[in-house]
Amino acid sequence: MKSINTQGIIHFELLNGSCEWYWGTDYIHGDLYEAEELFKMGHKVKSNKLLFIHYPDGNVVEPVKPQDGQYFGCPIYCDNHIIILLVDFLNKQIKLVIYDDKSNETTLLTVIPLGDVKDCYNLLLKQYPLMLTRQGNEGKFEIIYPEKMEFEITPNESFYFRENEKLFFSAWYEDPDYREEVIVREIFTGRILDKISGAIQSMPDGQKWILG
Repeated sequence: MKSINTQGIIHFELLNGSCEWYWGTDYIHGDLYEAEELFKMGHKVKSNKLLFIHYPDGNVVEPVKPQDGQYFGCPIYCDNHIIILLVDFLNKQIKLVIYDDKSNETTLLTVIPLGDVKDCYNLLLKQYPLMLTRQGNEGKFEIIYPEKMEFEITPNESFYFRENEKLFFSAWYEDPDYREEVIVREIFTGRILDKISGAIQSMPDGQKWILG
């Protein structure tokens, strides 16, 4: 049995896009949006810790140390690197950080003004290619990085992944029985190109399966 020091964090999940890396955080203020709400109400925000465990050796890394006034969102694995989403509330910035596990070095990929988004609700990293997206409560889907675009979607849709100029959403219905379908939209306009019966299943190696 292997004993691993994870600084008190006991819940880890497979990093989206990887078969080898797991990630965990202590959620000291809840998720990213909840931490933002506390900051807006004038509370002092302490950063959550963000750790990664490599399988099978159990090596633990903490690429970016926590700093008060900042908070980590959900990371992903893209193009053979860990990509970290970090919001700096004090300086009103969204930062994307690349961690190279081979060199054990971090690189700042980009800085986005926090004012470019209404809030951090459902602010998520997606792939491929790497994207920063947001799906708030306004009935719109947004791409924040690298392009900037937005279009309306239905309340029962959730974005999953991009394939070239197509965006794949999963939608659920109760009419009256529960069912799911995949909605394929054109990236620049949001125009629906296709609807496929079934549910999307993302696999650790990047494959996307439609189950139905």
